[in-house]
Amino acid sequence: MFLEKRIKELREKKALLQRQLAAELEIDTPMYSKIERGERRAKREQVIKLAELFQVTESELLTLWLAGQVYELIKNEETAMKALQFVEQNLSNK
Repeated sequence: MFLEKRIKELREKKALLQRQLAAELEIDTPMYSKIERGERRAKREQVIKLAELFQVTESELLTLWLAGQVYELIKNEETAMKALQFVEQNLSNK
């Protein structure tokens, strides 16, 4: 949801074709297209490779990737905000 929009923006800005990125990720073009449309999740290694290809920080894309996974997991939960606050507190204590 978050990563998909950003990688599409970056791809268009660099005037790259989906098939070019698919080749770099060693996947077929339809699979890359599904990732960009949010129908398929990218693997962590693919996100890191995309950051390298787009010349952006890994942190930027990994943050969007992880945020998308968290969002999909809790979007329909009534106590989502409380759960996120709990996790944030526990991460701060590390």
